[in-house]
Amino acid sequence: MIELRNLTKIFDGFAAVKGVTLTVSPGEILALLGPNGAGKTTTVRMLSAILRPTEGQAIVAGYDVTEEPEMVRRNVGLLTERPGLYLRMRGGDYLKFFGRLMGLDDAECERRARKLLADFKMPEAWDQRMGTYSKGMRQKMALVRAMLHEPAVLLLDEPTSAMDPYSAKLVRDAIAALRHHRRAIIVCTHNLTEAEMLADRIAIIRRGEIVIQGTPTELKDRLLGPPVMELKVVGNAGGVLSLLTDLVEVTAYNGDTVQYVTADPERVNPILLQRLTLHGVKVVTLGPVSRSLEDVYLQVVEEKEEEENDDDESD
Repeated sequence: MIELRNLTKIFDGFAAVKGVTLTVSPGEILALLGPNGAGKTTTVRMLSAILRPTEGQAIVAGYDVTEEPEMVRRNVGLLTERPGLYLRMRGGDYLKFFGRLMGLDDAECERRARKLLADFKMPEAWDQRMGTYSKGMRQKMALVRAMLHEPAVLLLDEPTSAMDPYSAKLVRDAIAALRHHRRAIIVCTHNLTEAEMLADRIAIIRRGEIVIQGTPTELKDRLLGPPVMELKVVGNAGGVLSLLTDLVEVTAYNGDTVQYVTADPERVNPILLQRLTLHGVKVVTLGPVSRSLEDVYLQVVEEKEEEENDDDESD
């Protein structure tokens, strides 16, 4: 488990992270989103006991990052945004070196490493020098290194950067599978589609502070309002409006399509469909209009920009 309470880091008077409070349970993936310089990397470095917090507390895998940093590092798998690889080494030697640091014997290390390399479709990497790897292979090798000792906690900073779509999917699938092994995982990413696919919860950090957090559905409902439903019928949709207006709030219609909102779609939609059928209306499709995490993220960032501009003007 990961638990942050009022976690703060100050560099020469500048607060890079300000009073962050979060929890990530075993088997849960949290996506930490935010613009460059928001405090994501600083937070991850504190959680991996690389940086010492200025204030607050962080418990990672049951250990305090300030009081038990060595135990934290033993129980964390860390993937940094720019992982440093020893490019003259062969992949197998590199992984054995790190396996020994984590207390693994060579045989167990090789067994785990070869399985992970096979999962990532790069078994040949064991015998190759890492200087010959592509960018995507280097990123996957760094992820293998982070997962090698089967840590209770994974901290992943841009895990699929520089990867082609196929490799990125392999990595996402591997991360998602770790949820079933009861690992607590934080993923820092700028890829909002990836965050939505992977994460159980989202936290958006800006200027060192968590400005909002929740499940993707909760954030969409809170910031974008209730889901918009779209009904497509055979013929002109204008002719069915009179059948809908006492049930739902029609927001738009054009040609054969009507869009509407309702606070209780599970109750209202079956009634609506039954009514349309009784009146001989042929329904082609009915479903929610897609709303992306990008819409949520942009709204949060824009609202914060407006608040700060208002504060500046009032000053």
